[in-house]
Amino acid sequence: MPTVETARNGDPLDLARLLVSIPSVNPTLSPGGAGEARMAEVTADLLEGWGLDTETHEVAPGRWNVVSRLAGEGPTLLLNGHLDTVGVEGMTVDPFGARVEGGRLIGRGACDMKGGLAALMATAARLAAGGPRPSLVVALTADEEHASVGMADLVDGTGGTDLADMAVVCEPTSLRVMPAHKGFVWLNAVFRGQAAHGSRPDIGVDAVRHAGLFLAALDDYAAELERRPAHPLLGHGSFHAGTIHGGTAESVYPDRCALTLERRTMPGEQTVEVVTEFQRVLDDVASRHSAVEVSLEMTLDRPGTEVDTESVLVQGLLNAAAAQGVESRVEGMTAWVDAAFLNEAGVPAVCFGPGSIEQAHTSDEWLDIQQLRSCTDVLERFARGLVS
Repeated sequence: MPTVETARNGDPLDLARLLVSIPSVNPTLSPGGAGEARMAEVTADLLEGWGLDTETHEVAPGRWNVVSRLAGEGPTLLLNGHLDTVGVEGMTVDPFGARVEGGRLIGRGACDMKGGLAALMATAARLAAGGPRPSLVVALTADEEHASVGMADLVDGTGGTDLADMAVVCEPTSLRVMPAHKGFVWLNAVFRGQAAHGSRPDIGVDAVRHAGLFLAALDDYAAELERRPAHPLLGHGSFHAGTIHGGTAESVYPDRCALTLERRTMPGEQTVEVVTEFQRVLDDVASRHSAVEVSLEMTLDRPGTEVDTESVLVQGLLNAAAAQGVESRVEGMTAWVDAAFLNEAGVPAVCFGPGSIEQAHTSDEWLDIQQLRSCTDVLERFARGLVS
């Protein structure tokens, strides 16, 4: 079993095995999950041992961030990853065994994203050991898998632009550079009808059926989204119904039905405009079926963001990858990640890391070890190149 002492050499695989062996399941997603406390303790110890000025911050009860700094020349580069993972229910492999087999590291978080953490930490160790280097911030954050309270605290506590000049978030991208990603808006729609015995259509108002009429009416909205100009990296916006709850029994007209909806947004789309578009469809349905009462509420939103593909950040990573013999290219990330907080705060941030998102959260999660090593090499070359 890997230990803290064996990982002090800064080897990315030794680091990744150690991190995978430490349970850090997000307790909000899985009650009883370990959270980030032990991960924060171990990573802070390692970073401090390599010479970085390191602090830990409890951003919520039992939830921890680690922030380390290393003085250097030129611009300040931030390397970021999250300490938490999703749960382990249904896994077909030992989630914390950190087994290596067939060129793969196997276990929960190997891909998302303890491999990325290991790569950025190994990069920090190399930069701290000597040679030209930029000023460096290593930010390891809590709760990305749920509400991103760690990244929100990091940005709020620094004023954003005081934190760094640019950032790389080491989410699994198969070593592609991802400067753009979608945002999202979550909505609740509630339909209120009139409960009645199933034999009394004269007084019963079916809230579930009216919710269905709303969903059917959204087909035209979906077609409209497809007709809008496509983003060059992300394509089109989309939406889906996430959940539906309504009714009490077969022979009772349901007096309430609640839908949750998610709209995936493009960079630049405004939440107020998205809510207005859904409200317009809902109002149209309600105007034709006045017996039902309807309401719509936005519950959470996160913006889509993007970085100029000709920027030093994007082109520098591509050039560093090419110099290391690593095949890379620019792609869009359809998921929302913590990079959005940095971009919104004025710190240009892209995603670049080892592992395929297709392996994230799976029952046999694994990471390609060669990608782990290549990512570390590319990050080091990119960072040192910023000095010149």
